[in-house]
Amino acid sequence: MAKCSICGKGVVFGHNVSHSNRKTNRTWKSNIRKVKAVVNGANHTVSVCSRCLRSGKVERA
Repeated sequence: MAKCSICGKGVVFGHNVSHSNRKTNRTWKSNIRKVKAVVNGANHTVSVCSRCLRSGKVERA
């Protein structure tokens, strides 16, 4: 699942807009990493976005 287990960040939808202002659907995907982390005193593999990793919200195992 492409969603951060810490902050809940996931896929965002929008439009590609061409020079002639035609709009087609597109997605922005968040930078999700599978990381071994300490959760409630035990090691688990969790999906975490890179911003949560950088800010120290996750304690890596």
